[in-house]
Amino acid sequence: MSQEHRSKAGFETRAIHAGYEPDAMTGAVIPPIYATSTYKQDGVGGLRGGYEYSRSGNPTRTALEGNIAALEEGERGFAFASGLAAEDTVVRGLLDPGDHVVLPNDAYGGTHRLFDKVEQRWGLANTPAALSDLDAVRAAIRPETRMVWVETPTNPLLGIADIEALASVAHEAGALLVVDNTFATPYLQRPLTLGADVVIHSTTKYAGGHSDVVGGAVVVRDLDLADKVGYHQNAMGAVAGPFDAWLTLRGLKTLAVRMDRHCDNAERIVAFLDADDRVEHVYYPGLAGHPGHEVAAKQMARFGGMVSFRVRGGEEHALEVCDRAEVFTLAESLGGIESLIEHPGRMTHASVAGTELEVPADLVRLSVGIETVEDLITDLDRALG
Repeated sequence: MSQEHRSKAGFETRAIHAGYEPDAMTGAVIPPIYATSTYKQDGVGGLRGGYEYSRSGNPTRTALEGNIAALEEGERGFAFASGLAAEDTVVRGLLDPGDHVVLPNDAYGGTHRLFDKVEQRWGLANTPAALSDLDAVRAAIRPETRMVWVETPTNPLLGIADIEALASVAHEAGALLVVDNTFATPYLQRPLTLGADVVIHSTTKYAGGHSDVVGGAVVVRDLDLADKVGYHQNAMGAVAGPFDAWLTLRGLKTLAVRMDRHCDNAERIVAFLDADDRVEHVYYPGLAGHPGHEVAAKQMARFGGMVSFRVRGGEEHALEVCDRAEVFTLAESLGGIESLIEHPGRMTHASVAGTELEVPADLVRLSVGIETVEDLITDLDRALG
């Protein structure tokens, strides 16, 4: 798809066509899996299409990178072996030892671990802040702050941050705004159009969408940043392999239709949980009483497929709910076609236990899949006891 057509096409059209033109030799409408480590050169330095070694570039990966860049309305995309590999490359590619980062105070546990246990040893300081409170963000910024890191919605408490407002705060301080858009996906939210400098994804989740591949992605709107990320992607080497790139690209082609069903099902489940006396509190930005509802409605097309709730009866009851569920599979991760249930305090967020990012012990998180919603509600009703 040409740049001109890409800029005018709708999301679903870009998802299916952007990043790849049918193969000139065979006419294949889907990118082949280029399972090659190296490429023949026509004389020394005579590269065909710019490819010399698959860590530096692979045509299947190129198709994925072009596709996700088009979906996020960015200039360049980069595909990685995991979401955390993408995060690490952005951090070490764009920051220096001695710099400071403002983090969400309810960040994904793996992100907090990366910054607090790995990057801190490299000389990078961080301060958690409530990103829904602009004054708290301003108070956390130091003279050496070079990045504000945003998740919206957050994992697992579904907090909402105002991307446009935070971009203004970060840029006033001379810092970059990086947004983890994994939960919302580019179908529901496009941070680069709201002023963000960098978008990050764990493509393991909704982008791939089928729980069969691990990956990450970065999209930027500034070509100078793109050069830095690209250099470090090649130098650090945690790139997506061709088969992983192919699976993720296949997932992106159906992202729009899947997200519509995820949202439909999540809204029905939220209505059920919100009216149930066995549930203490429901976290979902689509609820009018959610503190970030108005901001979410402004910057998101819909409110997503992730739902968290606290149960009456404390941690023991939360664990029982997770154990009794049958249609909801007890497992980590999220964003696949199947519905998942987990206990964040004991599972995905165990690494932040004892810190200010610790999550409530009675919290249950749902990744609502695309099954028949009546089956999902019946399963939760039974699991709640």
